[in-house]
Amino acid sequence: MPISHEFDYKKVKTTDEAVDLLAKYGDKAKILAGGTDLTVQIKEDFATPELLIDIKGILDLNKIEFSDGVLKIGAGVIFSDIEESEIIKEKFYALWEAAGTVASVGVRNRATLSGNICSAVPSLDSAPPLMVFDAVINVKNAITERTIPIVDWFVAPKKTALKSDEIVVSISIKLPEEKIASCYKKLGRYRGEDLAQVGVGVLVSENKEYKISFCAVGPVPVRATKIEDFLKGKNLTNETIKEAQKIVEQEITPITDIRASKEYRMQMAKVMLERALNDATAILSGKEIKTEAII
Repeated sequence: MPISHEFDYKKVKTTDEAVDLLAKYGDKAKILAGGTDLTVQIKEDFATPELLIDIKGILDLNKIEFSDGVLKIGAGVIFSDIEESEIIKEKFYALWEAAGTVASVGVRNRATLSGNICSAVPSLDSAPPLMVFDAVINVKNAITERTIPIVDWFVAPKKTALKSDEIVVSISIKLPEEKIASCYKKLGRYRGEDLAQVGVGVLVSENKEYKISFCAVGPVPVRATKIEDFLKGKNLTNETIKEAQKIVEQEITPITDIRASKEYRMQMAKVMLERALNDATAILSGKEIKTEAII
């Protein structure tokens, strides 16, 4: 499908250049990083920008850094970079695991983590891991910088807390001081390139605190705080997991669409919660598990 309208294109070398252009054009400009979502939106006339601001040339945004217990992922970092990062695999396993489930190899070689959260589709795989790790989004405009907690980032389907004159600079995640383990489980219709029907991220700590997040089962990804509160301080047993599964119905609001019915999503969210809790607990105890996010 050809692009049906004209727009200007500017490749910038610094974030200051980018935010100056955003200050001038506002919501008439779009940031181009990986472009895997944006190019489709432009071709289908869902997006009609007057200007594309290409940030791939900003070298500082293409870095993964881990220092003083904080992971910083630049806005230009692609999913393949995350898959290849030993630091992320070792210390932020759920994020590493989720990265490998995003679309296809070709898409992961282009798509950025920051672009993924900016797309804000309900099924995005990166959201549950970022939520259980309490990630923060670092953004700036021409005047100032601010941070947005990931739990406040998603405000509606395909809508975020990012303002039209702001650019994402990086995503920061502080590694918990206590020993932790995490995992991500994704339900798809088949093995390969598919959107999640249900996704769940789990983080378990040695002091029996649990963090849980779902995607694809509501208008935005959510933290399951009621389940977290119920499980806090408890050992995982068949009985506690069954009780936690009952609370799932209070946490998510799945819909029926072309990929699954709401009843199927609800049931599978409960099944996947059990698997994710058991796998994360096994990893915490030093056991090796078979990594298989799509079931």
